[in-house]
Amino acid sequence: MKKIDLCKDRRGFFSKLLITGTGSLAFLSLSGCNSSDSTDSSVTQLTEEQKDRLFFIYQEEKVARDVYIYLGNVYSNECTFASIQLSEQRHMDAAEKLCINYGIDISMIDESELAYGEFHVDYLQELYDTLTVQGEVSLLEALKVGKIVELVDIGTLTESIDEMDMPDDIIRTYEILREGSYNHLESYEAAIAREEIT
Repeated sequence: MKKIDLCKDRRGFFSKLLITGTGSLAFLSLSGCNSSDSTDSSVTQLTEEQKDRLFFIYQEEKVARDVYIYLGNVYSNECTFASIQLSEQRHMDAAEKLCINYGIDISMIDESELAYGEFHVDYLQELYDTLTVQGEVSLLEALKVGKIVELVDIGTLTESIDEMDMPDDIIRTYEILREGSYNHLESYEAAIAREEIT
């Protein structure tokens, strides 16, 4: 898949998800971002589309973490990947907590290093595979991969905030995750500019 198609295909994935009805599928501290009253979560009934989106974002945050772990191992002298992957773990934890709060089954997800690069959504598996291959070309391409990952995340989160009619606690969490992604994007853009002039 060409990298220019990745953002477009995300929306196509969600359209297919609705048709097939597959149901329930910078350093930012996320402490307190899921501090909503659990009673509210238990009485709020999410649609299958909303549940699918929660699961998707949880897996999408894992893509970011796993891509950065992979590229950090390839380019061990580039600290950008190592520092941002720690933030992505916190993003994953926040998304995981939302899934748990809203009764979405994530028992099949293995977050350990044995399952790095493994995903339960075909689109995200393809995204990971495509970006890691692109990132192996050069450090500059790897940094551009980081930029792509953050743009994809920002797009998904913005779409979820603006169009999904999510409960307030989910929206608050997604706004925090999106702000973190903007910070990461700035870090990658700065690293790309530095690499381009060396």
